[in-house]
Amino acid sequence: MNKLLYIGNKLSDHGYTSTSIETLGSFLEAEGFTVYYASSKKSKPLRMLEMIYMTFKYAKKVDYVLIDTYSTKNFWYAFIISQLCRMLKVKYIPKLHGGDLPSRIERSKFFSNLIFNNAFINIAPSYYLYEAFKNNGYTNLKYIPNTIELQLYPESVKTFEVPSILWVRSFAKIYNPIMAVKVFINLKKIYPEATLCMIGPKKDDSFEKTKRFAQKHKVEVTFTGKLSKEDWIAKSKDYNVFINTTHFDNTPISVIEAMALGLPVVSTNVGGIPYLLKHESNALLVSDDDTDEMTQQVNRLFTEQNLVQSITKNAKETVQSFDWEIVKKEWIDLLI
Repeated sequence: MNKLLYIGNKLSDHGYTSTSIETLGSFLEAEGFTVYYASSKKSKPLRMLEMIYMTFKYAKKVDYVLIDTYSTKNFWYAFIISQLCRMLKVKYIPKLHGGDLPSRIERSKFFSNLIFNNAFINIAPSYYLYEAFKNNGYTNLKYIPNTIELQLYPESVKTFEVPSILWVRSFAKIYNPIMAVKVFINLKKIYPEATLCMIGPKKDDSFEKTKRFAQKHKVEVTFTGKLSKEDWIAKSKDYNVFINTTHFDNTPISVIEAMALGLPVVSTNVGGIPYLLKHESNALLVSDDDTDEMTQQVNRLFTEQNLVQSITKNAKETVQSFDWEIVKKEWIDLLI
């Protein structure tokens, strides 16, 4: 089986959420691929240096270099490693991430062209990014969705008398965590016994701001910090609604996981979300940062008969296509 070097942010040991380099990487290893990784260094300069070192070390030993490619500072990791791959004559495959990546390729067109036009192929995990890249003139594209192992997500019985809200994401400005507390405050006026649990690691000062906001408004929010996948899946049994409050998004794994668990999803309708979720079909959608509308949509789950059942049934059907047992064929056909 082929050998791969996977370049990305392998930082779960430092308290961050596992990303594609860890999930897809482990899936590929289970299928018989040999996978080398860079980097798990917490320091960004050291991470970059290790990525460069590993690329030099393994360029002649691997068949492909996979590069997780984001829109922020990590974009420059992808640029440097992709050009190093060109110099060393090894095929590289950018795996596209992030709801704001279309803006990045327009802002940094010269550098984007050097990365994406010279790639063996670019992997878009959503039709949102696929269309954005196609519209920017990139033709060496393939859609392979993000993936989960459906068997790990048991559906539990929910009751819909009082909202028990679950939010799962890193605490970062782009994910707008404070909106979850604002929605919760509104819901408490209707349902005094409502609860909110927010799961995820700190990524910027959003965690402190969200916690202070909850304290200021005298609402009790459960903040768990980062949990393992097994632990947050177990925790989800105590909740009956999943909310996604993000400003930018692609195809968030946490939303796919919530759908697999049978939780009705209420989400902002941003970035790649409308390519995954359809309003009143497999989720309920609201405009970006529209707290009042999200409150109303959550409330509908407790006032409109049969709405939860139809949404969760359709959501369960949607996530079937993200199961690794289906998606793995696309990766194997590409890499062997």
